[in-house]
Amino acid sequence: MSEASQALQRIARGTGIIFAGTVISMLLGFISRMLIARHYTVLEYGVFNLALTVIGVGSVIAKLGFNNSLPREVAFYREKEPDRIDDLISTAMSLVAMSSVLTVMAIILSRSEIADALTRTETSYQLLKDALKMITLALPFTVLTGTIISATQGFGRVREKVYFQNIIYPILWTSAVVTLIALSPPFSDIFWAYMLVQFSVFALLLLEVKRLGLFNLKPSLDLNIGRHLVAFSIPLMFTGILSFIMNWTDTLMLGYYKGSEIVGIYNAATPLVRLIPLFLNSAAFLYSPMASGLYARGKLDEMKRIYQVLTKWIFMLTLPIFSVMFLFPEATIRFIFGSKYLEAVLPLQILALGFMFHTFLGPNGLSLIVIGDSRFIMVSSLVSAGLNVLLNALLIPSYGLEGAAMATAVSYFAGNILSSVRLYQRARIHPFSPNYVKPLIISLLLLGIIRGLKLKVPSIWYAVLILALFVAVYFLLVLISRSIDKEDIELLLAIEKRLGVDLGTIKRVLRRFV
Repeated sequence: MSEASQALQRIARGTGIIFAGTVISMLLGFISRMLIARHYTVLEYGVFNLALTVIGVGSVIAKLGFNNSLPREVAFYREKEPDRIDDLISTAMSLVAMSSVLTVMAIILSRSEIADALTRTETSYQLLKDALKMITLALPFTVLTGTIISATQGFGRVREKVYFQNIIYPILWTSAVVTLIALSPPFSDIFWAYMLVQFSVFALLLLEVKRLGLFNLKPSLDLNIGRHLVAFSIPLMFTGILSFIMNWTDTLMLGYYKGSEIVGIYNAATPLVRLIPLFLNSAAFLYSPMASGLYARGKLDEMKRIYQVLTKWIFMLTLPIFSVMFLFPEATIRFIFGSKYLEAVLPLQILALGFMFHTFLGPNGLSLIVIGDSRFIMVSSLVSAGLNVLLNALLIPSYGLEGAAMATAVSYFAGNILSSVRLYQRARIHPFSPNYVKPLIISLLLLGIIRGLKLKVPSIWYAVLILALFVAVYFLLVLISRSIDKEDIELLLAIEKRLGVDLGTIKRVLRRFV
């Protein structure tokens, strides 16, 4: 078995674990958002999302880009200088701790100006101003938790991310939301609860890292390591800021132009479309250290093969999620959020197209980080974010929700095209193998046919039934078109061995089409 196949199987196993954890996290996240949306007013729900947006931007700044660079750096140090890993991780923790404190102070001191810029009424201004004072205290715990998990990612581990980010945090947060709704305290208490949950997760993770002894954290700062880490990571920090701005510009500018109630409606669509990159993000977690190890040893051909096969897997697994949102948006929104959010139907379809385009090109940006081209990632993100701000300013005043969605979708198109072109120029890596192009064409034809039928779907269950038929026909056509790679068969055999079951019928079917 080739090294690429072995790496793909490790990524697949890790992806399965992360996917399961992410599904749990998103399910609980949807429950908590649904409870908040239904219990509080649309105005309060909008303020809640604006506060999370501000704290999210602050977290990206405080992380200094280490959440993206640390997995690569740890993987490289394991190959080149394994005795200095403790110094690397301790230095990273010290730097983000200091940057977190400075970021908290900056947000608290400027909360009046932030609230004034993002709200249109006196009521929403006061609510957001008070919310920022409370929720900002959670920022250091969020950032330090993310930094520790990024370090464990460099070791090719998924346990800490799944347990602490995907399971423990959403369980604690959902429990806190349920408790608050049952007790009906003032709206502001939801932000104190958020801070307490973030602190609890950080404390539990810190205790677990000490128990495992995977690496030794110490209050130290290696200046040489720090300079190198910051130099490589600062472009990624700006990339993170720009990516966050691109992701949330629509929310912020809708709040500015149209008010908090429109933000609340729009945020019925945005949590749903973030399901689309679910498999991409799950696979990317282990792709980064695996690809970094191969690149450090000069095995670029193996890295290219992993990229192509992995992208095909991601697309085929993501297609059903995209299809239900794009083909049946009204049934989806009514089922999740209720009829009062149906204005978000068309924005959901537009956003789904943008996020799916991001997914079908594969982990292009992450691959650029692996090969050390962090500066171009910043340039690409700058173009995307700038285009997003410009289009939002042009489209939101006239088209409202739909304008915001169009701006975000077009920005995703532009940024991903730039990253994919650059990746091909630098490393000759692209996702379009023959066995990937054929499933792409099949999916476009099937989506066009179903869209053209203009089916009336009274409930989500009819949509699920149609989707099941769609998926069955799709995979049958994939088999007939002989779009199966040898790595697909090797993965199937590995699953068979690991589960201890006989997949003879499936293997016999596949032999006819390979």
